[in-house]
Amino acid sequence: MQAVQAILDALAGMSHAEGGWGYAAEQRAQPEPTCLALLALALDRERHAEKIAAGLKFLQQGISPDGGYRSLPGRDEAVWPTSQVLFTQFCLGAPADQLARTASFLLELRGQTTELAAEEKHVSDIDMSLIGWPWLANTFSWVEPTAWACLVLRRAGHGQHPRVQEGQRMLLNRVLDQGGINYGNRRVFQVMTSPLPIPTALLLLAMQGQTDLPPIARSVAWLRDELPRQSDLENLCWGKLALHAVGADGLDAIDDRIREARQRRTEASWTRPAPQREALSALALGTAQHNCFRLPADLGAPTAIVAVPQPPKPGWGERIKKAFKGVVVNAAGNLRPLPPQTQVHIAPVTNYEADLKDVVCRQYEPFREQRPLKGKRVVIKPNYIEYRPNQAVNTHPNVVAAVIELCKREGAAEVVVAEGPGHWRNTEYVVQASGLGDVLKHYGVRFVDLNHDEAVKVVNLGRATKMEHLWMARTAYSAEVLISLAKLKTHHWAGATLTMKNLFGIMSGICYGWPKNQLHWHGIDASIVDINLTRGPDLAIVDGIIGMEGDGPLAGPPRPLGALIMGLDPLAVDATCCRLMQLNPDKIGYLAGGHVKKMGLIAETQIQQIGERIETLAKPFEPAPLFGKLALGRPA
Repeated sequence: MQAVQAILDALAGMSHAEGGWGYAAEQRAQPEPTCLALLALALDRERHAEKIAAGLKFLQQGISPDGGYRSLPGRDEAVWPTSQVLFTQFCLGAPADQLARTASFLLELRGQTTELAAEEKHVSDIDMSLIGWPWLANTFSWVEPTAWACLVLRRAGHGQHPRVQEGQRMLLNRVLDQGGINYGNRRVFQVMTSPLPIPTALLLLAMQGQTDLPPIARSVAWLRDELPRQSDLENLCWGKLALHAVGADGLDAIDDRIREARQRRTEASWTRPAPQREALSALALGTAQHNCFRLPADLGAPTAIVAVPQPPKPGWGERIKKAFKGVVVNAAGNLRPLPPQTQVHIAPVTNYEADLKDVVCRQYEPFREQRPLKGKRVVIKPNYIEYRPNQAVNTHPNVVAAVIELCKREGAAEVVVAEGPGHWRNTEYVVQASGLGDVLKHYGVRFVDLNHDEAVKVVNLGRATKMEHLWMARTAYSAEVLISLAKLKTHHWAGATLTMKNLFGIMSGICYGWPKNQLHWHGIDASIVDINLTRGPDLAIVDGIIGMEGDGPLAGPPRPLGALIMGLDPLAVDATCCRLMQLNPDKIGYLAGGHVKKMGLIAETQIQQIGERIETLAKPFEPAPLFGKLALGRPA
């Protein structure tokens, strides 16, 4: 308990004076890290009574008239923290009337269903008619918010409610054949996806008492087998908490791994103190004393149900005001001038052990005058979706190292590497497992998880989605120079993922959830256009040394191309990358849409190729199954 107490003392010291904790020690307080911190400090409630009281007060200040809690004030759709707040309040003994209102809101909250077109039926094998809980109101149901909702509603005595029963059926429907679960998909284009430790842990917490069900038994076995191979702190902590809650034994070895992971994290210069991970460490190491996630055998009487007020719909005046703003923004876009020509540099590179630093520095020379790095705060946004060993999923760490070297040689005032994956919430794991962490440590460069960064609400300058505002990570939005360092891949929803698609990662995860589903619902092509017109990259670099074809961005086979591509016009860079893959850029929705919106140039005659010629390096990439029409000069 002494070691746990030291963690709790450090955690208490990270709180804000007015109460609550942020995702990083210096960030504004947020519901999720505050909830986990409060649950951890409750292990020694008397010692930390003052911090707990202040944290509960912070949470209660965030309640909306409907009883729900949002990730940020003004982001009404982002209701996903509600379950976490309600769970924390239950565990810490909040007043019954307060609990009843929030429980009622949660029972009313429903994920939306969707219907695949006939030609898309082979894409997925999940039952999309099952309704769970969404990250954002009026969007699709996902595993993590559904697991949290089922857990807390069972804790509140509503385990037999039809909503909870259906939510559990939804979770069971998403379990993979070998056990375990991810954020919501099983098969995509006949390829089985992979289970992840944290969603699997949340699944087991939500399904406590039902380990006799084969999918749950397989998931317990998968997690037990997986944790000894894990070195990531967050994966280990959630795994330990879940296995302990379902009654697994022999978990002492996991405690050793948690302590080792905490020590490694302390020594990793690229990370920032994170209250959420400190709280999870204390909770996982303190299970011998208490595991707040273990449901009691007697859950007691259900929490009362109260009427939930519905928010008023916008009046005609507000609708007219929004429409007028849209007209003004679109008019400004139509006046945006385009140059008659732009340059894109293609450098031949056959492998990642080449002198990439020299290549990138020579590539940059034609662009230095227009896009100087000297004295600038530069944010490098690579493409790190999730870690899959021996697959060409992410920007290679050696390419990131080369771009960091470029920035330092040019005299940048500060260099930050930042990413906000849409697939995998545990960004630190992806950074460390991929080898990017070693690069960051070598150069002394800080990493920022954009999903949990401070979010800023900005006017949508594209309006292709009709959304009035976008929520972006402050670190990327405010960069003096934003470099999109993408991976060259085909994509099963967008056709290709390159410079422009890479900027999905600057959208705030705490505002959009995972996998940033609201942006998909508004149209993936339209969302890409809006993001890039609102905060596009200042310099575009694409890692095409080894790309991916087919079912990208995760499951396709690697396809060597042997090129690094650089330019200032992101649309022209992406059009050039498509031609290198022998795909027609005019048939990529967001490239065509971006050109219409005067984002950049797409015609080959307007793009001056410097360095290697396209025809020298071009290779036919197999498009994703739904995009056969993209192939240039090949049968669709």
